[in-house]
Parts: sequence; structure tokens; C-alpha cells
Amino acid sequence: MSSSHNSLESFAQRPTHQQRRRAVSRVAFVLVCLLSIATAIPLLAILIELITKGWHQLNLDFFTSVVPSSIEAMLAKQSGQPIPGGILNGIVGTLIMVGLASLISIPFGLLGGIYLHIHRGKKMATLVRTLADILQGVPSIICGILVYMWVVRAMHSYSAVAGAVALALMMIPMITRSTEEALNMLPGSLLESGLALGSSYTSVMLHVLLPSAIGAIITGILLSISRVMGETAPLMVTALGATYVNLDVTSPTSAVSLLIWEFYNDPNLVDLIWSTALFLLILILALNLTAKTIAAKRGVKR
Repeated sequence: MSSSHNSLESFAQRPTHQQRRRAVSRVAFVLVCLLSIATAIPLLAILIELITKGWHQLNLDFFTSVVPSSIEAMLAKQSGQPIPGGILNGIVGTLIMVGLASLISIPFGLLGGIYLHIHRGKKMATLVRTLADILQGVPSIICGILVYMWVVRAMHSYSAVAGAVALALMMIPMITRSTEEALNMLPGSLLESGLALGSSYTSVMLHVLLPSAIGAIITGILLSISRVMGETAPLMVTALGATYVNLDVTSPTSAVSLLIWEFYNDPNLVDLIWSTALFLLILILALNLTAKTIAAKRGVKR
């Protein structure tokens, strides 16, 4: 009798399935917190390093002057003064190339997203979707090499146009997939109601579906722009760079990301890396926050 009583007590003391799940959840939560902290520490260290070493160079001259020569930087360092000049040529070049890339990629991306939404489930749409996903994972230098063979060789010159095409190749699949996802999130009743009222499919798409999904679409576009704005590798083999403000899109052009690479290779200009990287970080962060704000106001879940 006592043995059966002891066995009942031992059975009652065994952890239940729900208790085991709670224990596993607690352990998983602790591990996630530890991994998050381990990831955040180096990121915070980099951010603090950028701010402490780069903020003193951020002045009006930094945004309104072109990159100084190596001799000017060396003389300034020897006299203990801040390096003169700035990154105006890189800022202008970045705006030109990102602007051209947006003009190329946004129409193609929107059309691709609309096509995938309309023909979802069909073999061709599945193929296009797979190619878009593959292109998002292709290293950026591959896009640069392809554009070098297609555009730079054809034009016999590095140029802002070639750089913009390389960035557009990276933006198109991102805009395509984000547009498709935005349209897929809309209730099917919108399309049915529009068609029931006698409107054509094209009219419903242009006047009902796209305006309803505009928040998510703009969010995807801004995120794709912030994604390519910091790219260096494809621009090294397409835009090359320039030491002056160049508004000619058919000739070599500088970019903020290219300037960081150029500063790294010049010991007299290496101190400008910190301020240039800090500016680029702030710019990309502002674009991401803008995208998140638009998504939040429109009720978009990213």
C-alpha cells in the first residue's frame, strides 16, 4: 500500500507538459536576450566611435566644399587644424545616381509587382518571383560587373548613368516584391466591388488598389533607396568617382560611399572617414525612420 502511495506522489511531482513548455520558453527568452545584447554591444561601440571621431568635422564647409587635396589635408594636420573641404561632390553624385536609379527602378518595380499580383499562382509569375528573390541575394559587385560589361563598355566611359543602372538592378526586385506584398494584403472585396460597379480591371487597379496600398509601396521604395545608398562595390566599377562636382551624367561621378573608400586609401584624408560615415549613417537612418513612420500611419505591417 505504501509503495503505491509513493508511486502516486512521485507521479504527481513530475513536471507536466505545460510546465516543461514554460521552462523551455524561459530558457529561450533568456538566450534571445543574451544574443540581442551580444549583437547590440558591437553596434553601439561602432556608433559611439563614429560620433566621437566624426562629429567635430560636421560643419557648413563639410557640406558645401569638395574633397581637399592630399597636400591640403597634410598641411592642416601638421598645423593641428581640422581638415578643410568637404564631401559636396559625393553628396551631389549620390543624389544624381540614386535619383536616376529611382526613375528606372520604380516603374519597372511597380509593373512587376502588379503583374505578380494579377497572375499569382501561374508558372510565369512563379518564375518571375523566384528570379526577383534570387536577384535580392546576388552580391552587389556582380551587378556592378554586369553593368560594366553592358553599359560602361558600350559608352566607353565610367559614368553616373552606369552607376544608376547598377543601383537600379538592385532596387527593382525589392520594389517588385514589396509592391506585390502590398497588393496581396488588400481584401479581395475591393477588386470585386470595383468590377461589380462596371469598372475595368485596369481602372480598379489604378484608382482603387494602388491608392489603397500606396503606404506600403512608398515604404518599400524608401527601404530600397536606403539599401543602395550605402553601396560602394558596384559604383567602383561603374561610376569610378570624381574630385569635383560633376553634373554630366555621362562622365565619372563621385558618391558618398565611394569617398569613404578613397579616404581609406589616402593616409592624409583618413580622418574624414569618420565624419563621412557618420553622415551616411544619419542619412540612411532618416530614410528608414521615414519609411517606418509612413508604414505606421498607413497601418502597414513590415
